[in-house]
Amino acid sequence: MNIVLTGFMGTGKSAVGKLLAARLGWQFIDTDEMIEKEVGMKIPEIFARRGEPAFRDAETEAVRLVSLLDKMVVSCGGGVVLRSENMDELEKSGIVVCLTASPETILARTKNNTDRPLLKTKDPLAKIKELLSARSGCYARCHCAIDTSTLSPAEVATAILSHPAVSARLLIQ
Repeated sequence: MNIVLTGFMGTGKSAVGKLLAARLGWQFIDTDEMIEKEVGMKIPEIFARRGEPAFRDAETEAVRLVSLLDKMVVSCGGGVVLRSENMDELEKSGIVVCLTASPETILARTKNNTDRPLLKTKDPLAKIKELLSARSGCYARCHCAIDTSTLSPAEVATAILSHPAVSARLLIQ
Protein backbone atom coordinates (compact mmCIF):
# COMPACT_ATOMS: atom_id res chain seq x y z
CA MET A 1 0.00 0.00 0.00
CA ASN A 2 1.13 3.54 -0.77
CA ILE A 3 0.05 6.98 0.34
CA VAL A 4 -0.35 9.17 -2.71
CA LEU A 5 -0.41 12.95 -2.39
CA THR A 6 -2.09 14.92 -5.11
CA GLY A 7 -3.48 18.41 -5.33
CA PHE A 8 -2.69 21.68 -7.00
CA MET A 9 0.84 23.05 -7.22
CA GLY A 10 1.91 24.85 -4.07
CA THR A 11 -0.22 22.83 -1.68
CA GLY A 12 2.81 21.20 -0.04
CA LYS A 13 2.90 17.73 -1.58
CA SER A 14 6.69 17.38 -1.68
CA ALA A 15 7.39 18.88 1.75
CA VAL A 16 4.60 16.90 3.41
CA GLY A 17 5.49 13.73 1.51
CA LYS A 18 9.05 13.72 2.81
CA LEU A 19 7.82 14.14 6.38
CA LEU A 20 5.21 11.39 6.00
CA ALA A 21 7.76 8.99 4.57
CA ALA A 22 10.14 9.67 7.45
CA ARG A 23 7.41 9.14 10.05
CA LEU A 24 6.28 5.87 8.47
CA GLY A 25 9.76 4.58 7.65
CA TRP A 26 8.72 4.39 3.98
CA GLN A 27 10.41 5.68 0.85
CA PHE A 28 9.44 8.99 -0.78
CA ILE A 29 9.16 9.51 -4.51
CA ASP A 30 8.14 12.56 -6.52
CA THR A 31 6.70 11.80 -9.96
CA ASP A 32 7.85 15.16 -11.34
CA GLU A 33 11.44 14.32 -10.35
CA MET A 34 11.06 10.88 -11.94
CA ILE A 35 9.94 12.47 -15.19
CA GLU A 36 12.78 15.00 -15.19
CA LYS A 37 15.34 12.22 -14.72
CA GLU A 38 13.77 9.99 -17.36
CA VAL A 39 13.35 12.72 -19.99
CA GLY A 40 16.56 14.58 -19.11
CA MET A 41 14.83 17.97 -18.94
CA LYS A 42 13.21 20.15 -16.31
CA ILE A 43 9.42 20.30 -16.49
CA PRO A 44 9.23 23.84 -17.97
CA GLU A 45 11.58 22.69 -20.73
CA ILE A 46 9.42 19.62 -21.43
CA PHE A 47 6.36 21.89 -21.72
CA ALA A 48 8.24 24.30 -24.00
CA ARG A 49 9.89 21.73 -26.28
CA ARG A 50 7.40 18.88 -26.34
CA GLY A 51 4.13 20.39 -25.11
CA GLU A 52 1.77 19.56 -22.28
CA PRO A 53 0.40 16.35 -23.91
CA ALA A 54 3.90 14.83 -24.03
CA PHE A 55 4.44 15.76 -20.38
CA ARG A 56 1.08 14.18 -19.44
CA ASP A 57 2.10 10.98 -21.28
CA ALA A 58 5.34 10.84 -19.26
CA GLU A 59 3.33 11.50 -16.11
CA THR A 60 1.00 8.57 -16.88
CA GLU A 61 4.01 6.28 -17.30
CA ALA A 62 5.46 7.49 -13.98
CA VAL A 63 2.13 6.78 -12.26
CA ARG A 64 2.07 3.28 -13.76
CA LEU A 65 5.56 2.59 -12.41
CA VAL A 66 5.02 3.93 -8.88
CA SER A 67 1.73 2.05 -8.62
CA LEU A 68 3.70 -1.19 -8.80
CA LEU A 69 5.64 -0.27 -5.64
CA ASP A 70 4.72 -0.73 -1.98
CA LYS A 71 5.18 1.32 1.18
CA MET A 72 5.88 4.50 -0.73
CA VAL A 73 4.76 8.05 -0.15
CA VAL A 74 4.22 9.40 -3.64
CA SER A 75 4.01 13.09 -4.50
CA CYS A 76 2.22 13.52 -7.82
CA GLY A 77 2.15 16.56 -10.04
CA GLY A 78 -0.95 18.71 -9.72
CA GLY A 79 -2.33 17.66 -13.10
CA VAL A 80 -2.03 13.91 -12.59
CA VAL A 81 -5.76 13.80 -11.84
CA LEU A 82 -6.61 15.01 -15.35
CA ARG A 83 -6.41 11.49 -16.72
CA SER A 84 -8.87 9.01 -15.31
CA GLU A 85 -6.46 6.12 -15.89
CA ASN A 86 -3.95 7.80 -13.57
CA MET A 87 -6.49 7.99 -10.77
CA ASP A 88 -7.51 4.36 -11.39
CA GLU A 89 -3.88 3.25 -10.95
CA LEU A 90 -3.27 5.42 -7.90
CA GLU A 91 -6.47 4.30 -6.17
CA LYS A 92 -5.48 0.65 -6.67
CA SER A 93 -2.06 1.25 -5.15
CA GLY A 94 -3.22 2.84 -1.91
CA ILE A 95 -4.76 5.90 -0.33
CA VAL A 96 -5.03 9.04 -2.44
CA VAL A 97 -4.93 12.23 -0.38
CA CYS A 98 -5.71 15.58 -1.97
CA LEU A 99 -3.90 18.55 -0.47
CA THR A 100 -5.80 21.79 -0.98
CA ALA A 101 -5.21 25.48 -0.32
CA SER A 102 -6.93 28.73 -1.15
CA PRO A 103 -6.03 30.32 -4.50
CA GLU A 104 -4.40 33.21 -2.63
CA THR A 105 -2.26 30.83 -0.57
CA ILE A 106 -1.23 28.94 -3.70
CA LEU A 107 -0.22 32.19 -5.40
CA ALA A 108 1.80 33.31 -2.37
CA ARG A 109 3.61 29.96 -2.29
CA THR A 110 4.32 29.77 -6.04
CA LYS A 111 4.77 33.35 -7.24
CA ASN A 112 8.58 33.33 -7.04
CA ASN A 113 9.01 29.87 -8.56
CA THR A 114 9.97 30.04 -12.23
CA ASP A 115 9.40 26.29 -12.69
CA ARG A 116 5.61 26.67 -12.94
CA PRO A 117 4.82 26.80 -16.68
CA LEU A 118 1.05 26.91 -16.23
CA LEU A 119 1.31 30.12 -14.19
CA LYS A 120 3.37 32.14 -16.67
CA THR A 121 0.51 34.51 -17.37
CA LYS A 122 -0.44 38.14 -16.74
CA ASP A 123 -2.97 37.17 -14.07
CA PRO A 124 -1.71 34.07 -12.24
CA LEU A 125 -4.43 34.28 -9.56
CA ALA A 126 -7.14 34.09 -12.22
CA LYS A 127 -5.31 31.16 -13.83
CA ILE A 128 -5.09 29.36 -10.48
CA LYS A 129 -8.83 29.82 -9.93
CA GLU A 130 -9.58 28.62 -13.46
CA LEU A 131 -7.43 25.50 -13.11
CA LEU A 132 -8.78 24.69 -9.64
CA SER A 133 -12.32 24.95 -10.95
CA ALA A 134 -11.54 22.74 -13.94
CA ARG A 135 -9.88 20.09 -11.74
CA SER A 136 -12.33 20.12 -8.82
CA GLY A 137 -14.25 17.07 -10.02
CA CYS A 138 -11.02 15.15 -10.51
CA TYR A 139 -9.76 16.01 -7.03
CA ALA A 140 -13.12 14.87 -5.61
CA ARG A 141 -12.13 11.27 -6.45
CA CYS A 142 -9.47 11.28 -3.72
CA HIS A 143 -10.08 9.29 -0.54
CA CYS A 144 -9.68 12.40 1.61
CA ALA A 145 -8.70 16.06 1.41
CA ILE A 146 -6.63 18.21 3.76
CA ASP A 147 -6.62 22.01 3.54
CA THR A 148 -3.01 23.14 3.96
CA SER A 149 -3.69 26.89 3.81
CA THR A 150 -2.95 27.58 7.47
CA LEU A 151 -0.97 24.47 8.44
CA SER A 152 2.75 23.75 8.52
CA PRO A 153 3.99 20.67 6.64
CA ALA A 154 4.36 18.84 9.98
CA GLU A 155 0.76 19.68 10.91
CA VAL A 156 -0.45 18.47 7.51
CA ALA A 157 1.44 15.19 7.95
CA THR A 158 -0.19 14.71 11.35
CA ALA A 159 -3.62 15.53 9.91
CA ILE A 160 -3.13 12.94 7.15
CA LEU A 161 -2.03 10.18 9.51
CA SER A 162 -4.92 10.87 11.88
CA HIS A 163 -7.57 11.06 9.14
CA PRO A 164 -9.90 8.02 9.44
CA ALA A 165 -9.53 7.13 5.74
CA VAL A 166 -5.78 6.84 6.24
CA SER A 167 -5.40 5.55 9.79
CA ALA A 168 -7.86 2.69 9.24
CA ARG A 169 -5.98 1.49 6.15
CA LEU A 170 -2.62 1.73 7.93
CA LEU A 171 -3.93 -0.39 10.82
CA ILE A 172 -4.96 -3.28 8.57
CA GLN A 173 -1.61 -3.40 6.76
